[in-house]
Amino acid sequence: MAMAETSSFRQASAVQRGLGQRLVPAVCDVSVTNMCNATCNFCSYAHDKGIVKDRRWVDRDRLREAMAILHRRGVRYINYQGGEPLLHPKIDLMVSDARENGLQPAMITNGWLLPEKIERVVKAGLGTLLVSLDSDSVAKHEENRGLKGVCERIRKGVKIARDNGVTAVSVVTVNHLVNFEKLPELLKDLGFDAVSFSYPRKEPFGSSSLVYSDDCDLVDYTPDQLIAAMESIKALKSKFPVMNPSASLEDVKRSARGEDQLIGCVGGRKYFYLDWNLQIWRCEAWHEPLGSVFDLDTIPDRRDRCTACIQNCYRDTSVLMHAGVAMGDALSEAGAGHGQSRKPSLTAWRGYIPWRGDGRIRHYPPAGARQAQAGR
Repeated sequence: MAMAETSSFRQASAVQRGLGQRLVPAVCDVSVTNMCNATCNFCSYAHDKGIVKDRRWVDRDRLREAMAILHRRGVRYINYQGGEPLLHPKIDLMVSDARENGLQPAMITNGWLLPEKIERVVKAGLGTLLVSLDSDSVAKHEENRGLKGVCERIRKGVKIARDNGVTAVSVVTVNHLVNFEKLPELLKDLGFDAVSFSYPRKEPFGSSSLVYSDDCDLVDYTPDQLIAAMESIKALKSKFPVMNPSASLEDVKRSARGEDQLIGCVGGRKYFYLDWNLQIWRCEAWHEPLGSVFDLDTIPDRRDRCTACIQNCYRDTSVLMHAGVAMGDALSEAGAGHGQSRKPSLTAWRGYIPWRGDGRIRHYPPAGARQAQAGR
């Protein structure tokens, strides 16, 4: 009976996702280790804080097994992170595994080990290289990281990556070490193609992720300061390619003002977090895992449109995906025969995007956001 129910669930899920899954591919962040060689003030992976007691490394063979499951779920992009992913002795093999399983691999690193490892990782099939940067000042960045000389190592690694056709993106945490007006000068000097800003966070995550610091003044922002930072990022778009969508920056400002964000999160549906224990989470902030990645075929999508945080990878991705997700829902609804006309219903659209019949944007309150926040 249980096997029959599982089979029926898989069939129903496949029908429900249908065209929507093919229209908007999903993303999965994979933390391959909790070890790090840096001492970033605003991160609890920092080795000098002593928070990480039990050193963990994802099992390459088991992760490779899980990739087929992720692919069935619609995941087409995988981002290796940590800790520091280049510390994992098999990171290049895992990049190759991703390619072999139809996944496009990216990796975010502090850059220290790039000169030694970037060629192998690029040869294995890396698509995008993301490197953390904390300031427009080399001295301030290297002091915060505890890695003197890291910027020169980043420059060398980025050049090798770009020479081999890999896009190089700097990931800058919004913090008080950053002068936004001066930042493009260093970004260009280090050779980056674009920059993506990570929004500040002090509150502990509910998951195994430690990308936060509850006692760091560098990411301690008043609402007015956070709003001003978002405006500075918007202004930067005219000087250097910025990957954060303007609509996402506006949602962060709404959150700072205590208002509802317009666009619900796709975490648990189109974005997942997988840790070194191979536990799959709807996001890094959530209080409990969805389960083992090996059970993902039987785990339903999370569709409550949570707006409880401003974590940039989920917030920005949700903004970029929301129209496609809505269209996919409408097509899936039509394909399933819902409604007499069998045409795409605007019900799906209204659940995911700001909508007016006259084409103008209005605020559409996320119906499930309060329930989702209560689960944190």
